[in-house]
Amino acid sequence: MQADKEILIKLAQQNPSELSPDELGQTALLRKIQIPRPLVMVNSSTSGIVAGSMRTWEAIEQYAAERSIDIDLAETGSIGLSSEDPVISVQLPGRTRIFFSRITAEKVPSLLDDLFHREVPDQHVIGQLYREGQEPWKDVPSLEDIPYFALQSRIVLESCGIIDPFSIEEYIAGGGYRAFLLTIRSYTFSEVCDLVSDSGLRGRSGGGFSTGEKWKAAFRTPSDQKFLVCNAEESDPGAFMDRTLMEGDPFRLLEGISIAAYAIGSNRAYIYIRSEYKNAIRRINNAIKILREMGLLGDNILDSGYNLQISLRKGPGAFVCGEETALIASLEGRRGIPSSKPPYPSTSGYLGRPTVVNNVETLSNLPGIIRNGPDWFKGIGTTECPGTKIFSISGRVKLTGLVEVPLGTSFDTIVNKIIGGVGKGRELKALHVGGPSGCMVPVELMDIPVTYETLKEKGLIMGSGGIFVMDDQSCVVNTVSYFMEYMNKQSCGKCIPCREGTRRMAEILRSITRKPADEEGHTTLEQFKGVMQLETLAEVMKDTSLCGLGQNAPNPVLSTLKYFRHEYEEHIFNRRCPSNSCTELRSWFIDVDLCTGCSICAKRCPAEAIIGTARHPYFIDQEKCIGCGICHEVCKFTAVYYK
Repeated sequence: MQADKEILIKLAQQNPSELSPDELGQTALLRKIQIPRPLVMVNSSTSGIVAGSMRTWEAIEQYAAERSIDIDLAETGSIGLSSEDPVISVQLPGRTRIFFSRITAEKVPSLLDDLFHREVPDQHVIGQLYREGQEPWKDVPSLEDIPYFALQSRIVLESCGIIDPFSIEEYIAGGGYRAFLLTIRSYTFSEVCDLVSDSGLRGRSGGGFSTGEKWKAAFRTPSDQKFLVCNAEESDPGAFMDRTLMEGDPFRLLEGISIAAYAIGSNRAYIYIRSEYKNAIRRINNAIKILREMGLLGDNILDSGYNLQISLRKGPGAFVCGEETALIASLEGRRGIPSSKPPYPSTSGYLGRPTVVNNVETLSNLPGIIRNGPDWFKGIGTTECPGTKIFSISGRVKLTGLVEVPLGTSFDTIVNKIIGGVGKGRELKALHVGGPSGCMVPVELMDIPVTYETLKEKGLIMGSGGIFVMDDQSCVVNTVSYFMEYMNKQSCGKCIPCREGTRRMAEILRSITRKPADEEGHTTLEQFKGVMQLETLAEVMKDTSLCGLGQNAPNPVLSTLKYFRHEYEEHIFNRRCPSNSCTELRSWFIDVDLCTGCSICAKRCPAEAIIGTARHPYFIDQEKCIGCGICHEVCKFTAVYYK
């Protein structure tokens, strides 16, 4: 539903208690609490599109057209359950909105037939979103009662998957831009810095430095121009918090950017985003255009005397550009290479001017802090680490997606209670937290409260918040080998410790996870000496690398040597992978009693390692075998096995 600009500005300026009955009714319509016709919302975020939500969208359009049903069809973001996509929600006039999972195109007709006849199908129901004045569906759980949602504190994610990310009307009707207007009309620059500093908000990517203190450093530095940069690079594989926030609630991020820019006395802000995030780029550009038309961006915003321009800049997608000095170099049009600090960007950053770099999640916390006050924010989480943290969960778990919990929540709660743990019949082995430069968390540390300080005490880091879950079929050494290969390729090459250290670490780990060319005893000794070198290399890299990428690159190695040394020993001394994940360590055999001599395995073997005569049992030449396992895949008689 469209609303006049004047009405929207009035809604943004007033508290709900000050609105007239007509204005409250308008707000209910804009927030989709009251609707004139059926509403269907489809998750069109990246996770939804990959799962086929656009085909679901087309099926809904076709269903309505064939039956001449007048419905409102709208896009929305992800509610966080990526493994359950395509997710859609359906709301009938006067009823609560009900969410469904895995609704592919062929399931649309039967689902909508049931709902339009006031029946809820038994399958695919996630839950219903109850709002005051709406009639709930019988025997359908509320979203708040489902373990996935019940144990979360969704503050930053509260509107993702609920609102239309293209609608400024719905965002403002839900309280949006009230914080920004309060900021520019009621607070000075320094007062906003003090307020955020008092809240205890810390950067949600990296070491958790105080956001308010970073702002103060930039504000106090004399300059004719200051800059605010939103780091939306999100280069960690497996991390998708920022992308989901930008796709699901872009106006919240832009409001946070506006508040932060005002606080440091800047009239110029940039969003540095990786070019692969095409869906997020489209939504951010659309939101910026709407805000300019509304007068909430540009010169003399709502006659306040404050000017602000926000621009989007695409990055190449390099991992190193997540580091703030490399990001600034790329923003200036130079190669994205880190520079030594000091000087810090807050005093000399973009174009040599004071620059504050905050990530998407940090900035998205600001509207809530300004609206509700620092004490409200400090009441969430712990004393040292107030607020919530979003974690992206992937790996071998029942559910994958995003989880937002108060800082201080344990890994056990996140993985076993909210996500549902690993698959049936499997056992949890470890968590890899923090991306390629993160750390491996063993099962015995699952109960520790997750804060920056407690993790640091255990030699761990939080990083951006990506959690990769490993079960008893996952290999720790092989996983670390993958991360080191990745870090070696992503190193900018400027400093020798990182460039050569990551390369050598990758070589050592590669030799451990594959069968040696010969089985002589000295090979074991060489591998063992290589592992001993890993710790020395790690210390040198940590002490002498130029930036955080090189300093943190050894983290996966150090944490696994500390907590999973026995797996390294199994690979080195026994030439075996405990989880049988390292294919190049497998020794394949053919059971002569089960082999029928069909010769399919011999024909498909890329190394020509299988010999024999048709209609007689075949054999595998271990010297030629490369451990690929193709013979096992093609054998129809389960005659091929490994050990």
